[in-house]
Amino acid sequence: MTQVDTARTGPEDTGRHDSRDRRDSRAGREGWRGMLRAASRPGPWRRGGVLAALAVLLGLTLLLHARITDRAGLGSLVESFLPWTGLFVPVLLIGALWRRSASAAGALLLPVVVWLHLFGGLLGDRSGPAGPTDLTVAEHNVAAGNSDPAGTARSLAGSGADVLALVELTDEDLGTYEKGLAAAYPHHTVLGTVGLWSKLPLSGTRPLDITNHGPLAATRPAGETWSSLRALRTTVATDRGPLAVYVAHLGSVRLMPRGGFWTDSRDRDARALAEALAAERNERVVLLGDLNGTTDDGALDGITSRLGSSWTEAGDGFGFTWPAAFPVARIDHILVRGVRTERSWVLPATGSDHLPVAAGLRW
Repeated sequence: MTQVDTARTGPEDTGRHDSRDRRDSRAGREGWRGMLRAASRPGPWRRGGVLAALAVLLGLTLLLHARITDRAGLGSLVESFLPWTGLFVPVLLIGALWRRSASAAGALLLPVVVWLHLFGGLLGDRSGPAGPTDLTVAEHNVAAGNSDPAGTARSLAGSGADVLALVELTDEDLGTYEKGLAAAYPHHTVLGTVGLWSKLPLSGTRPLDITNHGPLAATRPAGETWSSLRALRTTVATDRGPLAVYVAHLGSVRLMPRGGFWTDSRDRDARALAEALAAERNERVVLLGDLNGTTDDGALDGITSRLGSSWTEAGDGFGFTWPAAFPVARIDHILVRGVRTERSWVLPATGSDHLPVAAGLRW
């Protein structure tokens, strides 16, 4: 007969069982709580909602910039600095990586694609092969407060341009430019604050019917109109036929203490200039000037729809021209019709707060 020993349970054994049960119960509760916390924690596609919304807003701003209201000049302000919106992309990307947000990272595809569509073509060198061109033209806002007009004249005389347009000329400095440019340019014409110097004969020079009103209008001399001071049209005689050349300095853009970004004067000038270009019968046209706006600015559509940008066609990079110390926008332009731009470039800085621009043209 086999004897089976029966385990005896004492007070100590009961205490150990109770302690183990409590630990098991506590672990179970903590496990469930951990699972609930994990389930309630947002996943990578649910995190970073604000960052994703900002990325979409940036993309829509780029995509629909032409529809932004121009009340208080908002549309012009955004479009003038539109290329710089690309700087928000790496900032938002860093935020998305920090938040580990897949939704924010995915939303960035919209602004990246639209920005590349708008400006990707400007990142490289679009100029043609080096070689002679039929005509080289240049434009410079020499600035009324130029610190070295004589040096500016010497620099421009050595630029190699056949046709040179200057805007924002003053009575005090005009003689300096005429003297400094006389040897290189036997022909020139000046109307008010704009002028054209040329190695080729000029004819038919006339002021453009561009009016300018607003806070700067009070600075014009008595009896003068802004049409004679700010824009002209002339004909350059080339061996390929006549070339219509427009020189223009559109109204200034100002950040007003009241009223926001003030563009009324510039916009009126742009409309008047667009009308003059629409009436131009010469098939070959060049516009040289400070338009106080970029080619992305919808206020200049009447002009840019009729003339193409030499920089967009054959420049290198963005070609910002203002302010000269740290250029952030290209508001100085060479726009053409009926001729092809082989090369377009920005000239070295002078005593002006603008950089000069040049382009080599071919028929």
